[in-house]
Amino acid sequence: MLKRTMLVLLGVFCLQASQAQFLKKLGDKLGTKTTTTSGTTATGTNITESEAGSAIKEALSKGVTAGIAKLNKTDGFFGSDIYKLLLPPDAVKIGNTLRSIGLGSQVDKAILQINRSAEKAMGYAAPIFVNAIKQMTLTDALNLVKGGNNSATEFFKSKTTDQLKSAFSPVVKKSLDSTSATRYYTDIVTTYNKLPTSFNKVNPDLQDYVTTMAVTALFDQIGKEEAAIRANPAARTTDLLKKVFGK
Repeated sequence: MLKRTMLVLLGVFCLQASQAQFLKKLGDKLGTKTTTTSGTTATGTNITESEAGSAIKEALSKGVTAGIAKLNKTDGFFGSDIYKLLLPPDAVKIGNTLRSIGLGSQVDKAILQINRSAEKAMGYAAPIFVNAIKQMTLTDALNLVKGGNNSATEFFKSKTTDQLKSAFSPVVKKSLDSTSATRYYTDIVTTYNKLPTSFNKVNPDLQDYVTTMAVTALFDQIGKEEAAIRANPAARTTDLLKKVFGK
């Protein structure tokens, strides 16, 4: 039924000049009763294009809220088997080398504070992500209603990741500095670089690393929430989500 609804809605965009006549013919072909109310097209499912678009945005917003709630708390990252941040890939050798000479506690402090910075930064994420959701066009949102379990999340990710990282990066830097993660990380890098066996000096971009991993974690949470809304009636906590995704 949703597929039929989307076909009717797409017909509206293509033939605005003869909207009523076209919808009647298309509705007859599909066996779907079609009406127009206050200039807004609806079908026998009583789902308007505005409702369908709003439902996708609401699902994404709900995912953002749920994701932030799970990550913006003590051990949201550090205590997670999935999201815990270790040292950046380019710095793994640093950690292994320092542990081998009895300096594992310094590495552990750096890792703890890196995760604390990610947890803290999540508290500032909501306005950035919600604003990006608002920028989605109605056409974009409509096309995602009939998609797969996380089609809206994947679309949102593909369209906004770079912008979100740019906006989120200063927040992460502030968080890294306030939790002393930058200092602990600099300490272990400096210690490693002073070792006589360290010929290749390294200092990976911690800010970019934490920003990327934090955004990735939040998108993962948004995707899980979207999948639940599509598959599980109990996850549709508003009348609009029940109406659109219930069809």
